[in-house]
Amino acid sequence: MLSSVFFFSHSTSMLQNQPHRHYGITSPISLAPPKDIDYIHTQKLVEAMESFGVFEDEEELNHRLVVLCKLNNLVKEWIFELGESKNLPPSVVENVGGRIFTFGSYRLGVHTKGADIDALCVAPRHVERSDFFHSFFEKLKHQEEIKNLRAVEDAYVPVVKFEFDGIEIDLVFARLPVQTVSDNLDLRDDSRLRSLDIRCIRSLNGCRVTDEILHLVPNKENFQLTLRAIKLWAKRRGIYSNMLGFLGGVSWAMLVARTCQLHPNALASTLVNKFFLIFSKWEWPNPVLLKQPEENNLNLPVWDPRVNPSDRYHVMPIITPAYPQQNSTYNVSTSTRAVVVEELKHGLAVTNEILQGKSDWPKLFEQPNFFQKYKHYIVLTASTYTEEHHLEWVGLVESKIRVLVGNLERNEFINIAHVNPQSFPGNQEYCKQSRYVSMWFLGIIFRKLESAESTKIDLTYDIQSFTDAVYRQANNINMLKEGMKIETAYVKRKHLHYFLPAGTLQKRKKQSMLNISQNATGLRCKRASSNESLNSSRDDNSRTSYNSSSLSMISKLDTSTAEMERNATIWRTNGANSREKMTHVAVSPVSKGISIPVIGSKMEAAVAIRTSGPPSDCTIPTVIGHNAVSQLRTRFVQGHNELSGTQITTSKSAAPKRPHSPASKECSKRSKDREKLIGQDSAFKEDGHPEDVKRRSTENVDLGGKNKLLASIETSRSQRLCSEELPDSSSPVPTNGIRIIKRSIRLTLNQ
Repeated sequence: MLSSVFFFSHSTSMLQNQPHRHYGITSPISLAPPKDIDYIHTQKLVEAMESFGVFEDEEELNHRLVVLCKLNNLVKEWIFELGESKNLPPSVVENVGGRIFTFGSYRLGVHTKGADIDALCVAPRHVERSDFFHSFFEKLKHQEEIKNLRAVEDAYVPVVKFEFDGIEIDLVFARLPVQTVSDNLDLRDDSRLRSLDIRCIRSLNGCRVTDEILHLVPNKENFQLTLRAIKLWAKRRGIYSNMLGFLGGVSWAMLVARTCQLHPNALASTLVNKFFLIFSKWEWPNPVLLKQPEENNLNLPVWDPRVNPSDRYHVMPIITPAYPQQNSTYNVSTSTRAVVVEELKHGLAVTNEILQGKSDWPKLFEQPNFFQKYKHYIVLTASTYTEEHHLEWVGLVESKIRVLVGNLERNEFINIAHVNPQSFPGNQEYCKQSRYVSMWFLGIIFRKLESAESTKIDLTYDIQSFTDAVYRQANNINMLKEGMKIETAYVKRKHLHYFLPAGTLQKRKKQSMLNISQNATGLRCKRASSNESLNSSRDDNSRTSYNSSSLSMISKLDTSTAEMERNATIWRTNGANSREKMTHVAVSPVSKGISIPVIGSKMEAAVAIRTSGPPSDCTIPTVIGHNAVSQLRTRFVQGHNELSGTQITTSKSAAPKRPHSPASKECSKRSKDREKLIGQDSAFKEDGHPEDVKRRSTENVDLGGKNKLLASIETSRSQRLCSEELPDSSSPVPTNGIRIIKRSIRLTLNQ
């Protein structure tokens, strides 16, 4: 097998490749050579990783080399033809060169089966960026082996994406101020950055960082095998996503590289254990550095909290080794850091058992059961009418989810907002009018109340500012199309089956994981009888049918399709009136609804599904164009046990409630121990007249005061600044008359 060959082909040379120089910013922790048992543990680690497809066979590796060679020839041919079309002297045209460089996981030697290739096209000075996105794009179009060609010219790092003979490639572009680009060009030279366009500097950064990491590790083979294991572990545990505020590939690579620097002679099995040991105890926000930052006179912005105030609020800085040094984890928040640290502690406990012979490596790669970890969830739904629009819409919504996480964790009543990186196909019965639906789930831990018996929690602004950011961005880039919608819902753990098929939840309950010890800085929540693992892979059947009778018990929390269509139309309209408008909206009262009895830890709560009623006299003044929500004032009626005189009863609802304690016989009568969820929607028309809107579901939920909640995260998180590199709101708020959809989620938190 390939992995066995991989291991044994290098095991004999590992001791011979002892480091002869100092690596890193400190001296090593240990220079101890590996023992015989370390070789055995490493071989078992390789065998455990094989089943996850982390190794490519020789044929697949050769295929990638052939594809890259063809792409490199295309680049050289294009640059040559472009030189001729621009009337360069023949002697110059013959030697202009051009080259493809790789970076990312492929360059590091840790790519998996079917993984894409990150590549950089380096061209001489006579080639403009516009040439790359036009003439080279057209050249790629005419290649029979190239499919799914698309350009993202307005991205932070502009890129051309395509599939070349079955291999996905992301190609970025950099233009150097030189007449020729030779095949032996060294991009690690800082002088290459002089007088470059900022987009070219960003494009070069990927290659420069990757090459620098490889240059700073004492043993590349040990580094690569360790990184493969850590990347697999991070993906399986749901903490591999730079976009969603966790760590991306380059961040994990730098952490592994630092571990290798501190244990230069250790094998992969030992390095994996030391990785968890070092970073589960790391005193964040102290930065992780692979080398001392070097002074440079190029005057490019670098990460430096002494100079840049925004850098002081980065909670988990991991600094890239190549100039200009940047924090690769600027998206990490206090919530995502807490989740990562807890997983690191879990990894340490498991690897300690493995090295002691008490467990095996597959246990390290077990998946957690995200849907049993929390009692409270927020469900985010993105939907469209067409598949083409859905791919665009889901990409935009997913890129902004970290904004929602940041909004929620800055709420004074929330300790943790944990997003599951895995998206799930939507409930088709639940979203009948939208054919393509994707859902994300956020686990919520509320802060324990110290004194007050009950506290009102309003998540309206947190949700609304997120949806505003998404729609604003879609409007700015002319993406917003008919049928593109965002919907948000609050749901308790016991009601997740309304959003996910029973098979999805049941499959995850069959896999158990170690019940690890909790810590003051990690997540603390009351588990079920045991912590269970989650198979977060997407269900193959993306159109799973659902029980429509059960679905009738849960109503949508957002506006109707027709309203969203009108909203999208107005978002796309460039109104001439740039003045901010004051609008009043009538909120319809709650009418009768169906209630679903729920077994709570203290009382029997009810989920009320409300129908629309006539407009009330309640109005909401709102300034159009500002990312703010006025305090909503509305009346509400709790759900009744009947709708139009018809009582709803099910076997579940008829089941007796579990008593809170032997001495408590009348828990269901304690109406003060409950949590009320009030869902409200109101719509804004350009002329300011009210219109009927669908109402949200109301759920009385009970926190019960039994969960062990996380200790307070530092209050400075509320002061955390948005990243300057990837701004959440890159463009001004439109001031034309835009019809805004308001969504309100309010809770009453009880002890």
